[in-house]
Amino acid sequence: MSVRQLPPDMINRIAAGEVIERPASVIKELVENAIDAGAKSLEIIARDGGLSLIRVTDDGMGMDEHDLALCVERHATSKLQGTDLLAIHTLGFRGEALPSIGSVARLKITSRPALPAKAPALEIEVNGGLKAGPRPAALNRGTRVEVRDLFFATPARLKFMKSERSENMAINDVIKRLSMAHPQVAFSLTVGERASLRLPSVMEGDSAGVLARLGRLMGKEFMQDAMTISSLREDLELSGFAGLPTLNRANAMMQFLFVNGRPVRDRLLAGAVRAAYGDFLPHGRHPLLALFLKLPTSEVDVNVHPAKTEVRFVDAGRVRGLIIGALRASLAEAGHLSSSAGGGASLNHFHQGGVPRAASGLIPPRTYAPQFATHMSDTGQAPLNMSPHIAEDNLTAPSVDSSANAIPLDPSLTRFPLGAARAQLHENYILTQTQDSIIIVDQHAAHERIVYERMKKGLDENNIARQGLLIPEVVELDPDRAALLADKADDFARLGLYLELFGEGAVVVRETPALLGQCDIKGLVTDLADNLANSGEAFDLREQLEAVCSTMACHGSVRSGRRLKPEEMNALLREMEQTPGAGQCNHGRPSYVELHLSDIEKLFERR
Repeated sequence: MSVRQLPPDMINRIAAGEVIERPASVIKELVENAIDAGAKSLEIIARDGGLSLIRVTDDGMGMDEHDLALCVERHATSKLQGTDLLAIHTLGFRGEALPSIGSVARLKITSRPALPAKAPALEIEVNGGLKAGPRPAALNRGTRVEVRDLFFATPARLKFMKSERSENMAINDVIKRLSMAHPQVAFSLTVGERASLRLPSVMEGDSAGVLARLGRLMGKEFMQDAMTISSLREDLELSGFAGLPTLNRANAMMQFLFVNGRPVRDRLLAGAVRAAYGDFLPHGRHPLLALFLKLPTSEVDVNVHPAKTEVRFVDAGRVRGLIIGALRASLAEAGHLSSSAGGGASLNHFHQGGVPRAASGLIPPRTYAPQFATHMSDTGQAPLNMSPHIAEDNLTAPSVDSSANAIPLDPSLTRFPLGAARAQLHENYILTQTQDSIIIVDQHAAHERIVYERMKKGLDENNIARQGLLIPEVVELDPDRAALLADKADDFARLGLYLELFGEGAVVVRETPALLGQCDIKGLVTDLADNLANSGEAFDLREQLEAVCSTMACHGSVRSGRRLKPEEMNALLREMEQTPGAGQCNHGRPSYVELHLSDIEKLFERR
């Protein structure tokens, strides 16, 4: 078989196959060009899912006759001034989009430069690769690009298009991401006959305006439950907003990540988000966030994928560390703050005649400084300093017909965010009263988070107290899991858990963390072995140790079915207020629900 040179039209169609996947890809390229041209206002129109018409109009710098003729030629660009392919400060740069579009569609570009002031408007057309123009036209400053009959020159591609609704959704998603990345630009999107998006521009430095735009695109509840993210580490800068853990979704569609103003879908960044939220969310749930990463262009390669949606970092570990650190710092500062949608959702279920699902209320954030000095029992001791100190004679078996006596109200305690304990219901739920709300606390979920945070703090300080077992406990496992636990024995020792191999298929436990009290050692060791087997080497040491802490905390928390004294309930509430992430347990389940009196009054038609 002889080697031959491909003709230019064939080369352009091959390039189009890489760059122009669907109508949304065309819109992405055109809008990026407009933003690079300094546009402050953009109008996008799409008909029939973008197949019959795409029109993008901007008020950017425009093009003169020379630039207009060159812009539809392959490998012609105004965005790459030197020879350094890493020094890229624009969204597009390769010069393949316009000739690729013109090779498979009917393309018309009309442009008028900003300078000189009386420069004429011109237009050029490319139909299936055949050029015509430039010639005089009518237009104000800026550029208008029309793409009609997309893929008419390659009709085989049309059978791979999805439904009009699917293509419209893809177009909306592209504009949504670009409008998030560039809030200084006003966007207008019309899909079919309906104006689907109108976003005014936001002044530079107006974080409230940026959050308002994000709220328009991600939902009002995101605005209410968003934490501000801001972190600077040498030449890396991370900013944006992240939702509280109790505001989550079943997929990652509401996670928006941007690198130097470029929307990306990057595994490294997504993995860092999962690691930061790891012990705040249940398996299979994802937080809502919009994060903007800025770094020198020499530290990132944006030319990894033809669609430029993937990037590669020179120092991936530094980027990952910045994201995890910034998100965890914000989660810690949020204290026990949790989603404001919980109480409303619960009341909605009451209105519908259903059983409300647990969610969490809105409480002001606190810093992490556990203390009990202001709320002591009559003995002068902190009534709850972990589950081992709860008297065993207070344990009773749960009973479906048991009732709790109301606890006398201490008005001074109602000023605290979680209020004063009034009763314990079904040996698991603490009912509290604040000045303007009623709160229901899941004692096991709340205490589990407290134990976990204490263990993490002790891990940081290398100061976890341990207690020796009078009779060491032997736990039988399969040989592989026993060997896996033995390999991590030194790491467990840092957490106060001392174990070693005991024969071929067992381990013997000699000491346990004092925080856990009388826990189920066999269940604990079995769960640890399962978790290690599942994670393998996928996480670093710190993440593995925190996963171990989470498992231990679950086994060492106040269990459902345990009755607490009033002072113990109030001590638990006070420590929740001082513990980061106390709005949810280690598995991401909410630990309390807050119902405001105003909402309850609406429920009973008092308002």
